[in-house]
Amino acid sequence: MFRCSVKLDTIYGLEYIKGAAMPHRIGRERLISELLERLQDNPIIAAVRDDEGMKAALISEVTTIFLLNSDIFNLKHLVKEIQERGKSACVHMDFVEGLGSDGRAVDYIAEKIQPDGIISTRGNLIRRAKEKGLFAIQRFFLIDSQSYRTAIRQVQSGKPDMIEVMPGVMPDVISRICKEVRIPVIAGGLVDSKRDIIGILKAGAVGASIGKIGLWSL
Repeated sequence: MFRCSVKLDTIYGLEYIKGAAMPHRIGRERLISELLERLQDNPIIAAVRDDEGMKAALISEVTTIFLLNSDIFNLKHLVKEIQERGKSACVHMDFVEGLGSDGRAVDYIAEKIQPDGIISTRGNLIRRAKEKGLFAIQRFFLIDSQSYRTAIRQVQSGKPDMIEVMPGVMPDVISRICKEVRIPVIAGGLVDSKRDIIGILKAGAVGASIGKIGLWSL
């Protein structure tokens, strides 16, 4: 099984983790530490899109699961199943059927669903998630130099807890962005082999989000 060789406290800084805990939400500090420790134990993240993937992810050695396809009726059950297995559950807000895309949607997820974190491309949802005590991962599609510069600006202004870079099969770009931001980076998209995963981790990312079931137990 893979282990993350990057020391997360050198990326985050202990003072950043402590500063991230909201005065009214002491559990956020613990949540951040727990999720990052799980990634250090196993940097492979199961990106789940269907029932088959969910079943495989629950019995696999992955410690973190991204829910990329859900709806307002099954989401609470899915998150509960993941957490009962001792794994971290992160919900992709942009792909929850029947849910809006404003701050109230995050309020609902935080108060009724209670995952460990959320994923979104939308900066307003990331900011709201942090206010509600959730671990916030912002996803960026880096298709050209302009999208790269936009991502850097949004990270600096919105300060997500972590960013996900897509596609994941561009180690040079991952290495570059890891050096420019002071938060952990993960990568995903088009990851199809053990070699791809090794390239992502060697570039400085703390994890790789993978949809291919056969790569979850390497």
